[in-house]
Amino acid sequence: MSVDTMIRNETAPRTLPVGRYGYDEVDRAFLRERIEQFRDQVKRRVSGALTEDEFKPLRLMNGLYLQLHAYMLRVAVPYGTMDSAQMRALARIAREYDRGYGHFTTRQNIQFNWMALEDTPAALEVLAEAEMHAIQTSGNCIRNITSDEFAGAAQDELLDPRVHAEILRQWSTLHPEFTFLPRKFKFAITGSPHDRTAARFHDIGLIAKPGPHGRPVFEVYVGGGLGRTPIVGVLLRDDLPEEDLLAYQEAILRVYNEFGRRDNIYKARIKILVQALGAEEFRSRVDTEFAAMDRSRYRLEPDLIAAIRARFGTPDFASEGGAPAELTKARAADRKFDAWVRTNTNPHKAPGYISVVISLKPAGGIPGDVTADQMDLLADLADEYSFGEIRATHLQNVVLAHVRQDKLHEVWTRLSAAGLGTANISFITDIVACPGLDYCALANARSIPIAQKISSRFADPELQERIGELRINISGCINACGHHHVAHLGILGVDKRGEEAFQITLGGSGEEDASIGQILGPAMSEDDTVEAAARLIDFYLVNRKDDERFLDTYRRLGTATFKDVVYAPA
Repeated sequence: MSVDTMIRNETAPRTLPVGRYGYDEVDRAFLRERIEQFRDQVKRRVSGALTEDEFKPLRLMNGLYLQLHAYMLRVAVPYGTMDSAQMRALARIAREYDRGYGHFTTRQNIQFNWMALEDTPAALEVLAEAEMHAIQTSGNCIRNITSDEFAGAAQDELLDPRVHAEILRQWSTLHPEFTFLPRKFKFAITGSPHDRTAARFHDIGLIAKPGPHGRPVFEVYVGGGLGRTPIVGVLLRDDLPEEDLLAYQEAILRVYNEFGRRDNIYKARIKILVQALGAEEFRSRVDTEFAAMDRSRYRLEPDLIAAIRARFGTPDFASEGGAPAELTKARAADRKFDAWVRTNTNPHKAPGYISVVISLKPAGGIPGDVTADQMDLLADLADEYSFGEIRATHLQNVVLAHVRQDKLHEVWTRLSAAGLGTANISFITDIVACPGLDYCALANARSIPIAQKISSRFADPELQERIGELRINISGCINACGHHHVAHLGILGVDKRGEEAFQITLGGSGEEDASIGQILGPAMSEDDTVEAAARLIDFYLVNRKDDERFLDTYRRLGTATFKDVVYAPA
């Protein structure tokens, strides 16, 4: 989308949704036309007029995959932000067109794993009514742009990246030059010095920070990624002006589109091109393209930024009053509530408010899964306590970003009654896992059962608190949809002579200390992997210094020491 079409006049005043960009009639008309096109394509596939090979690129452009047992619909949640009406629309799809639940993913999207082909146009209509869609959630295009789940609320935030994420979304959606890239392409953007987006592991990662004259600048990382070739992205620029944000991203994409490999799917990502050319040569080609562009066509002037920002509803924060004192009193009166506040909240920049992280990882549960009834409850809680706004995280949880501190105990009580009150954020049971071989045709092993076993093994709240911060991620194959490479303790499912087996990696991080986990040794059975994880935890608890995190203990003692814990003879 060009810059000059980003600002459109509304035909009538309307109420803006809080925290997310509101559609106008142009957006709505486009979605209606797109759904009718797809409805016709589905009819032709069902009738046999289209073969599966002919239909595949059409369904992928509408977020529809064919998995092991059924079709899967992946719904975009731009930069992870949605409102209560959208959450209720997702609940409706879960009830009417799926099996009563959805699955939040590491791209802040939600998937429905049991779709009937004939039902997908109707499901897309439900989405469109709520100003949602499934476009560019699959295929060799620019995928859903992810951002910090606390954007606009975090106390440590230097600026709110959602406006720039929305600009990138509009620019990238159906971009005529970048619809058929050599391979899929992923952006992340954050405005906090604490990287909660894994920016350095994206094709392009943007970290916004204040610049001169009151306008932001961006650090630009390129060529990061996971999969069979995990790579930490290269810092291409550390001072990109806001006005040149779109032009510079377009220059990067043009270089990738021209020189990226299309002859080998395993070497098609931009990370391979950056490594093949070298950082300096890649930067030189981008700079040459950038210099040759008519940058006036892409320039983001302050009035355009302000107009996009105005399309976001703004919370009307009440005065602080006695909210902090009420929270202190409630925590003192209820030990379990106090533990939940310690683990599942994040400081808010507005006095008297706090951000709530709702764990979708109950003991023995399936990471990221949420039922239709739970979705409706989340929508109700958002309306009553968080200005109608909900966030999805790339760690498969959800967030109520703006809760008054004196209402927090009420929120926790209602969450707990619905099985959503688990106090485990950043603990060992806050596991990230892909759907694995239970659903995915590409997987080598099941991710869900081993996640459930580990979660049950360490379910005791006191044990979790004693262990402290420990990130476990599980992938069912080398494609790394569970992001196991960036886990403190990662688990990768492999095929070992026709049997499911698992490799352990240690030492990964997706934050500002970005690192790739190292493979510990040969793959093991599911049960042996769970036991190995338990031995690693025991070793850590005995050998850590003071309150040292698992990751820091590993880095201090080294891979060989931890490998002996798992593989040395008894």
